[in-house]
Amino acid sequence: MAKGLLFMAFDFSTAHADEFHDWYDQEQVPERLRVPGFINAERWIADDNPTVHVATYDLDNPGVLSSAAYRAVGGENQSVWTKRVTGMCRPIMRYEVEQIAPGSALAAGNAEGLLVASMNVDPAHEAEFNDWYDTEHLPQLAAVPGVLSARRYRMSDTASERRYLALYHLRDSDVSRSDAWATAANTRWTERMRPHFRDPLIFRMHRYQREV
Repeated sequence: MAKGLLFMAFDFSTAHADEFHDWYDQEQVPERLRVPGFINAERWIADDNPTVHVATYDLDNPGVLSSAAYRAVGGENQSVWTKRVTGMCRPIMRYEVEQIAPGSALAAGNAEGLLVASMNVDPAHEAEFNDWYDTEHLPQLAAVPGVLSARRYRMSDTASERRYLALYHLRDSDVSRSDAWATAANTRWTERMRPHFRDPLIFRMHRYQREV
């Protein structure tokens, strides 16, 4: 069965930064890692905005998020602290997704950089979009020196804000600015597909490190 992913992105510029990080480190992450089926948890900060935060959780499968153990800490059962902190933040994206390529890969734990790419696509070109992503785009970016893992996901809910998500774990965030990355990312097929992208959103991120 394909792996799942829980992806959460916040702008916490309107919250108290110390409390935001305390909440994530002391409650949010430990609480979820106690849920059966949660494999890992990673936190990231945007290179160009230190108040944009992403958390990713690899899952045994997407059904983990429907389990009684997860429902006990999510949704209406969120803690008072969770409701307080998230109420002060601006949500950017939240995904509950299934990994469609390669299907069973996990996050590269030694990565210091992450590139997040999310978008919709013109429905008339969705079949070619998936063909391009699976046969050219993802494999070519995965082969760039410094790319440690490359995975893509799809929302089952077609009414979601953005249906497709790709995560690239990198040696460091500069890998996505390299000449090799630019060459892999800008092929003739890519140029043909770009006019059909809708609502693209890209984050270049570095791993969160708590200041002592």
